[in-house]
Amino acid sequence: MRSFSRRLVPLVAMSALLLPDIAMAQDDATVVLRAARMLDVVQGRLIEPGIVAVAKGHISAVGRIPADAEVIDLGDVTLLPGFIDLHTHLGGDIDADSFNRQVRETEVDRAFRATSNARKTLLAGFTTVRDFGGQVTVALGRAVEAGMVEGPHVIPSRDSIGITGGHCDITGLAPGVLETSWRDGIADGPDEVVKAVRYQIKHGAKVIKTCATAGVLSFEESVGAQQYSFAELEAMVQEAARHGMKVAAHAHGAEGIRAAVRAGVASIEHGSILDTETIELMKTHGTYLVPTTYLVDVIDLDALPPQLRSKAERILPLARESLAQAIAAGVKIGFGTDAGVYPHGDNAGEFAVLVERGMEPLAALQSATVEAAAVLGVTDRGTIQVGRLADLVAVPGNPLEDIRVTERVSFVMLGGTIVKRGE
Repeated sequence: MRSFSRRLVPLVAMSALLLPDIAMAQDDATVVLRAARMLDVVQGRLIEPGIVAVAKGHISAVGRIPADAEVIDLGDVTLLPGFIDLHTHLGGDIDADSFNRQVRETEVDRAFRATSNARKTLLAGFTTVRDFGGQVTVALGRAVEAGMVEGPHVIPSRDSIGITGGHCDITGLAPGVLETSWRDGIADGPDEVVKAVRYQIKHGAKVIKTCATAGVLSFEESVGAQQYSFAELEAMVQEAARHGMKVAAHAHGAEGIRAAVRAGVASIEHGSILDTETIELMKTHGTYLVPTTYLVDVIDLDALPPQLRSKAERILPLARESLAQAIAAGVKIGFGTDAGVYPHGDNAGEFAVLVERGMEPLAALQSATVEAAAVLGVTDRGTIQVGRLADLVAVPGNPLEDIRVTERVSFVMLGGTIVKRGE
């Protein structure tokens, strides 16, 4: 096994390039951000002007300017909580060579890519991500918190857990080229699944991701066929819960979605083939749908091998219809994009597509703030309130009137540190 220090080397190396761009706040200084407007994402109210005081990395006051504070006037913008993306792959992207990288590249290569993509994501206004990217993004998250690289807070899953030969396994390669085991998340049967969960947690996972069904970007014949049994999924959820963690389930087909929901997963990722029974079950259990719907419209089909392109062309229209039905029925929605399947940094494109599928602009913004924080099980972010992390963004105009202004973030603060000011 490679040592943790070797995996961290490229992240440290990249920090020399990234850190000079960060405007550091003094630990004991109070800085006040003044904007034309601030959105209360809980109540849906615009507050004019928006005034937020920041000290020691947290919000220290709202609506007033403490004595002796430095005031930064952001101008005609709306101040918002930093956005949360619940489904990213910072270490990857899709192009003509993507499906050979598992055997051609090392974790060092992926670490450099993840560091670059993390910066793009943060500058787009996403101050927290739940990333499904292996050991690389475990180390990346630690590097961000240590101030060594510029990127969002990372909630990592480490390796995804799936069946032998399934969507989470490495398929499409010649037999024996890259064999995996439960240590890599490939586990069969409840006992092995429990071992896999424990191993991911031991090595830094803060959330567990599983592949409950087949998928698009892998070489199985089916897209939505159930892959894990209910017993295996239940064992996974129960073991994760013993460690205070949640399970996110990649799932396209209705049967596999229902099994995952009954097993107690926190969120269904994609949820491309929903029906009335499945939607009602999700509502009953309070399960979130993380639809990753922007990619449905923008994925580069020409970059996919023929077999995968054929699957994508079958599933994408169904995914649009399923999301519209889920929104209309009142399924809880968490914001997630599958960044890496489309270019990193374009994450905010998800907002407008959610609105096109039927969400109100406020609900779309809530999906990336208060609702996303609920999916993560955290209470220190997602709203502009005293005591919360000073993770803040600003956008021109009024996002309740034009949701696409979220694609033009002009200001980003992460933990009290200004990382972007001006488009």
